[in-house]
Amino acid sequence: MKELSTEARRQILDSIRTVPDFPKPGIEFKDITTLLGKPEIFDLLMDHLEARYEGYDLDYVAGIDARGFIFGSILADRLNVGFVPVRKKGKLPYTTVSEKYSLEYGFDEVEIHIDAFGHNGCQSNGKTSRVLLIDDLIATGGTAVAASRLINRIGATCVEACFIIELTFLNGKEGISAPVYSVLT
Repeated sequence: MKELSTEARRQILDSIRTVPDFPKPGIEFKDITTLLGKPEIFDLLMDHLEARYEGYDLDYVAGIDARGFIFGSILADRLNVGFVPVRKKGKLPYTTVSEKYSLEYGFDEVEIHIDAFGHNGCQSNGKTSRVLLIDDLIATGGTAVAASRLINRIGATCVEACFIIELTFLNGKEGISAPVYSVLT
């Protein structure tokens, strides 16, 4: 597995804008749109992720709504595997399975199609689908924990959860049912 150099990490980190007091006072929002607007840095990141996951024997990459769709779909294409969107409740048109997670004040839900990873999470050859979960950032981890549970609940295996940025002081990776890899912490 290819390691990301200190210089490459610095370039990626420097390409991400921090927006103070968004979406509310006291929050420092990590804005990845500036990373997306720098093709040479974005390509560096995607090359790293491709090199990391090319030997994982994946069947799918599942991206969390909405920024996980960007990284997940591109990575799935590079790895020649399927892409599955993990959506907010009510956004998918077919039969779904959903998982609730806690918010600061209440609950929310994410869902996937019941057949997203094949019949009962298996490929046509009977092999259990191997899935990488990806998103841009992990903070408190509610959405990621719910998404990893969904993958496993329908019979697939979440082999790893990947995040571009991890806010380690929030301990968000606790409860994720798979190893966690974060490009930046």
